[in-house]
Amino acid sequence: MATNRRIFLKRTAVACSTCLLVLKTAQAESLADLFSPGSVAESFAHSFATKDITTSDKINLKIPIIAENGAVVPLTVTSSLENVEQIYIFVEKNPIPLMAIFNLSPDMDAFVSARVKMAKTSQVIVVVKAQSRLYKIQKLVKVTIGGCGG
Repeated sequence: MATNRRIFLKRTAVACSTCLLVLKTAQAESLADLFSPGSVAESFAHSFATKDITTSDKINLKIPIIAENGAVVPLTVTSSLENVEQIYIFVEKNPIPLMAIFNLSPDMDAFVSARVKMAKTSQVIVVVKAQSRLYKIQKLVKVTIGGCGG
């Protein structure tokens, strides 16, 4: 009887570890698709099941209009939308447009702060998922060399 129990426990442990390995691999492949090189349109297609994204004035994107150093561009996103689930940050002309995904608890305030790298002057697009709907805001950021405006 003890032998059967040990065999059962060993097989269960192997099956559970195999399931976890498969799930981790699938999750890594999914993230690789999201953070893959391409255009913003391709990144949107990988990130969202729908193309219905509404521009909203309830999202606030605080980012400099002129960035003196494209390697470190600070930004802050806040939102007064109810039940914010996720915040996505895209930089249009970067080789990999999707910069970050933030998963938020409904109990949290919709506030994130980050520093992004920008290859050149482009639109910064923030998409907020709230109550299973998508909202966005975008701003143009001019990246200069040495802050000379050129």
